[in-house]
Amino acid sequence: MSAVEQYTRAHLVTDSPDEHVVVPVALRYDPEADPRAVRVGLPGSHDWTFSRELLEQGLRAPTESGDISIWPCGRVQTILEFHSAQGVAVVQFDASALIRFLRRTYAAAPVPH
Repeated sequence: MSAVEQYTRAHLVTDSPDEHVVVPVALRYDPEADPRAVRVGLPGSHDWTFSRELLEQGLRAPTESGDISIWPCGRVQTILEFHSAQGVAVVQFDASALIRFLRRTYAAAPVPH
């Protein structure tokens, strides 16, 4: 089983209608560390670790677990919302980048039973 790392860009959602902040994001999966978890690395923030299943479910319907919420936004976007003591980060992804990442994780390590 090999680790998967994918870099993509996402839009940081702010309350300013004029501001569209594009940030680099690192998507990581290491089946040897935890075959059920994925990590999302945002600039200036720690990595967020949550279940691969949560990410997959959030592509189809609103879902949440602890400090993380994921939901589809239209047909081609997905929102990830992260809550921490420092505040809330809301990040909008192209769903295709997340789907591609998930496919790569399942190729690296099928769903554990």
